[in-house]
Amino acid sequence: MEQEFEKRKDLSALQHSIQQIKGQVAKVVVGQDNLIDLLLAGILADGHLLIEGVPGVAKTLSAKLLAQCIAATFSRIQFTPDLMPADVLGTSIFNPSNTSFEFRRGPIFGHVVLVDEINRAPAKTQSALFEVMEERQITIDGTTYLLDEPFIVLATQNPVEQEGTYRLPEAQLDRFLFKIEVDYPSLVEETQILTMHHQQSTKESLASVDPVLSIAQIREYRKMVKELHVEDKLLEYVAKLVHQTRNNKSLYLGASPRASLAIVNSAKAIAAMRDRDFVTPDDIAFVAPSVLRHRIMLQPEKEMEGVLPDDVINGIIKNMEVPR
Repeated sequence: MEQEFEKRKDLSALQHSIQQIKGQVAKVVVGQDNLIDLLLAGILADGHLLIEGVPGVAKTLSAKLLAQCIAATFSRIQFTPDLMPADVLGTSIFNPSNTSFEFRRGPIFGHVVLVDEINRAPAKTQSALFEVMEERQITIDGTTYLLDEPFIVLATQNPVEQEGTYRLPEAQLDRFLFKIEVDYPSLVEETQILTMHHQQSTKESLASVDPVLSIAQIREYRKMVKELHVEDKLLEYVAKLVHQTRNNKSLYLGASPRASLAIVNSAKAIAAMRDRDFVTPDDIAFVAPSVLRHRIMLQPEKEMEGVLPDDVINGIIKNMEVPR
């Protein structure tokens, strides 16, 4: 049966590009395979990505490398407490030569936009991203400006430091396809990092990374991923999984239908990356924690007990009957 599925769609070009990107990233970043897989899945599934981890675990570096592997415009915005919406979106400037106002585009106008430490800016500036992330457009002074496709926001945040930070509103968190949690490297990986850094500087390594994907290829691969096969029983499985978050005693807030769509779309991307043109329950289980962890809220007493969102999500997945 599996062989019959494999004949439906040729994913060899996509596979080749994915391996090339991983090869380029490996020139600079050691390990973090889960992070790289989820970043690539996010690009293929046309989603924005929130990367969370303590300083020094290659969050920003990985995002920059991914952008460098794409032959597209890249911009970086360092969020700070004094950053204003106009610093992100752009502003109208008076031109005395023709006595009119001209719109000066901000750094958000790019194919790949890295927002560093997104939780450092106040709510007013964070809200400037609402329309642009969802609608891929900006409205200023009554004029709407469409952003070029693809448009990907890669945001990072530090979960430990609380001083000078602002909690992201739930509506904004819901606009991120994934919340990717980055952990410390293993002892072996950290030894490799030291060896690599000793032999070659990070700047030299970054200079050796070449673009792999063109804008046209991203559009083509996204179309291929969208057309991947998902059986009806797996769609029902996803719906039940998300529905369970709304009826769980440990959760104050469950996930919305947007989460169901995100799981299906990202599971398709993971299936394509694993050289399959059909989704399996394993693909769904792999992406579910990253899709759901920022869309649910624990009951206060569970937070005090030290329960984590992933504990609840993994418990729900474990107790569900897997479709065969």
